[in-house]
Amino acid sequence: MLQHRPLLVLAGWTFFALLLGIGMSMLTFRGDYRVYFEDDNPQLLAFQNVQEVFSKSENVSFLVVPDSGNVFNADTFSLLIALTEGAWQTPMSSRAESLVNFQHTYAFDDDLIVEDLIEPSRMSQTDIERVKQVAMSLPEINNRLVASQGDAAVVEVTVNLPEGDHTLAVAEIAAYARELKAEMEAAHPGHTIYLSGVVMMNHAFAEEAQKDASTLVPLMFAIIAIAIVLMTRSAVASLATMIVVALSVVITMGAAGYAGLFLSTATVNVPTLVTTLAVADCMHLVVSIRQGMKQGMSLDEAIQFSLNINTKPVLITSITTAVGFLTLNFSEVPILADLGNLTALGVMLACALSLTLVPAFFRLCKVNLAGQTEQGNDFFAKLGQWVIVHYKMILPVSVLVLLISAYFVNKNELNDIVVKYFDQSSELRQAVDAQERLIGGMTNIDFVIDTQSVSGINSPDVLQDLEAFTHWLRTQPEVIHVFSMADTYKRLNKNMNNDDDSFYILPQTQEEAAQFLLLYEMSLTYGLDINNQIDIDKAATRVVATLQNLGSKEFTEFEQRAKRWFESLDTQATLSAASPPLMFAHIGEVNMRSMVNGALVALVLISAMLVFALKSWRLGVISLLPNLIPAGIGFGIWGVISGEINLALSVVLSMTLGIIVDDTVHFLSKYNVARAQNKSVEACVRYAFSTVGMALFTTTVVLASGFGVLTFSSFALNADMGLLTVIIIVAALIVDLLFLPAFLLWLDKANNQKEKSYAN
Repeated sequence: MLQHRPLLVLAGWTFFALLLGIGMSMLTFRGDYRVYFEDDNPQLLAFQNVQEVFSKSENVSFLVVPDSGNVFNADTFSLLIALTEGAWQTPMSSRAESLVNFQHTYAFDDDLIVEDLIEPSRMSQTDIERVKQVAMSLPEINNRLVASQGDAAVVEVTVNLPEGDHTLAVAEIAAYARELKAEMEAAHPGHTIYLSGVVMMNHAFAEEAQKDASTLVPLMFAIIAIAIVLMTRSAVASLATMIVVALSVVITMGAAGYAGLFLSTATVNVPTLVTTLAVADCMHLVVSIRQGMKQGMSLDEAIQFSLNINTKPVLITSITTAVGFLTLNFSEVPILADLGNLTALGVMLACALSLTLVPAFFRLCKVNLAGQTEQGNDFFAKLGQWVIVHYKMILPVSVLVLLISAYFVNKNELNDIVVKYFDQSSELRQAVDAQERLIGGMTNIDFVIDTQSVSGINSPDVLQDLEAFTHWLRTQPEVIHVFSMADTYKRLNKNMNNDDDSFYILPQTQEEAAQFLLLYEMSLTYGLDINNQIDIDKAATRVVATLQNLGSKEFTEFEQRAKRWFESLDTQATLSAASPPLMFAHIGEVNMRSMVNGALVALVLISAMLVFALKSWRLGVISLLPNLIPAGIGFGIWGVISGEINLALSVVLSMTLGIIVDDTVHFLSKYNVARAQNKSVEACVRYAFSTVGMALFTTTVVLASGFGVLTFSSFALNADMGLLTVIIIVAALIVDLLFLPAFLLWLDKANNQKEKSYAN
C-alpha cells in the first residue's frame, strides 16, 4: 500500500530520523584506555588494586633531549629546574620527579643528609661533574631519570585522575603539558622535549577518535558520492542513495546517544561502516531498476521487478551482515561489542530504508534510466562464457592459491604493542620512538611483593627475596630498567655506615631496616614520599620493571616467567603483576579465543540462513566455500605483508563473514532462479553473470571504497582493520566470479557422470 504513497514514505522516515537524531547531541568522546576493558576484567582489577595500595601511577613524562647530546651542562640543568617547577603546577598533579629533585642521600658526621641532587645555586663545573657521577652510579637514576649515555633526561609527573570518565581531565592535563613544553623549548633553544606517559596515551586515543570523525567520515562520503555518480550515472539515483545513507547514520547514531553510548576509536567508525553497507543495498536495487527499464518496462514495472528479485537477497544479506557484526559481542573489548551492535542496527535500518525509500524516491522523481548504456553487463556476460570454457583450469589454480594462502596464514601471530597503535605522525608515537632510541621502551610492568604482615617488608628474609628478584629481572634480556626499594635500602645502609662502599648491602636486621627507612621518610621533601614503592603498612613493595616494547605474546610469557621464578623461592610472600600494557597483552590473547568462537557461531547461523534462503541444502553447503575462502586468502596475504594480528584484526573474520555473503547470496539466488526453470548449468551461470555480475562489481567497489577510507586513519587498529577487510572483500568478488561458477560447473558434470554410470 505504501509503495503508491511515496511522499508518506519519505515524510515518515524523515520524521523518525529527526526524532532519533536528537540523541546525537548526547554523544561524547571518551579517550580513556579503560574503555577497552570490562569492569570485571582481571588485569584491570589487579591494576586498580595496585593503584589503591600504592600511590597512583598515571603520569606525564617529559623527555628532554639537548642537541649537544649531553644533559650535564648548566643550560640543560636550568631547563630541568624550570621544567620540574612547572611540572608541579600540572592540574591534579601529586608528584613531580626528575634529576633535579632526586632525594640524594649521604653521610655527614653521624647524620643522614637528604637533599635535592641539583641546587640552582650550585651550578659550577665541579657541581655538574658531581651530579653526573651520582646519576651514573645510582640504579634509581641511571636509565630512569637520565639516559645511560647522558644524552637525555626525564621529568615525570604523577597525577590523580578523578573517578569515572577521565576524558576532560586528561585533556586539561595534556593541554597544560603541551603549553609547558612549548614554553621550555622557547626559553631554552637547542633542546627538544617529547611528551609521553599514560595520560598522553589516553589523550592520543581521544584525539585519534576525533580526528577520524572529522576527516574520514567526510572523505568517505565524498568517495562514496563520486562512486555512486560514476556507476549509476543518475543524479536521482545518487541522491536517493545518499538520503538512505544519511538517514541510516542519523538514526543509528541517535539511538547510540539515547542508549548512553559514547564515541571511541572503535565506534567512531560506525558511520563509515553503515554508509558503506547502505550503499551496497541501494546499488542492487538501482542496477536492477535500470535493467528492467532497458528491457522496455515502465518505471513502476521496473521498480516491482527490482523488488521481486532483490528483496529476499537484500534482506538475507542484511541479516547475515548483522549477525556477523553481532558476534562482536563475543569480544572481550566492550567498544568492539558496541561497534558490532551499532553497525548491526545500522545495517538493518539501511535494509528497510533501501527497500522502501529508494522505490518511493524514484516514483516521486519519475526517473528514467532506460537510455543509459551498460557496457558492464556485456563484459560480465563475456566473463561468464570464459569461465564456462575454462572452468577446468580455474579450479586447480584456485586450489593452489588456497594452499599457498593457508601456508602464509600460519605466519600470522597475535602481537599487540599498544604504543604502536599510533603511526609516525602522532605526537605520542614520536615520543615513544625517541624514548626507545635514547632510554629504552616505555612498556612497564608493576610487580607487587606482598608479605601480608605489618612491617613485613623490613624482614631480612623478605629483603633478600626482593634483592634476588630485582637482580633476576636485571639479567633478563627484555628488561631495560628496574626500580626497586632494594637499591634504596642498600644505599641507606651505606650512608648510615659513613658512606663505606663495603656496606652497600641490605640491613642485617629488621630493626635496622625499619629505623633506616623511618629516618629516610622523615627527611624527604614534601610530595616525594615512598608511597609509590611501599604501602602504608610496610607490608608490600612495588618493583617497576621497564621493558622493551614487546608484543603481547612475549609480554605475557615474560610475566609468567617472572612469576615462576619467584615461586621457586622459599618464601611466604606472594607476587602479583599489573600495568596497562600488561592489560592490553592479556586482552589480545583472550579476545582472539573469544572471536574464534564468535566466528564459529556466525558461520553456523549464516549457513543455516543460506540453506533457508536458497531452499537447497546442496547450495547452502556449497555457499560455505566462497564465504570462507576469501578470509583464508585475506589472512594469507596479511601473513605476507605484516604477520601481526592486533585487537581489531581479531574481529575481522566474524565481521567480514556476514558482508561477503552478499556476493554469494545474489549469485546463487540468480543461479537458483534459472535452475528452477530447468536450464542447463551453463545457462544458469550465464544468467547469473548477466543479471548480477555488474551489481556484484558495483557493490564491491562501494564496499572496498568505504572500508578503504579507514586505511587513511593514523590509528593502526582502524587502518589495519580497513585494509584487511578490503583485501577480503575484493577476494570475495574474485572467488564468486571465478571459483564459485567453476565449482558449480564441475559439480554438475560430476553428478551427471555419476547418474550415467548408475544408469549403465
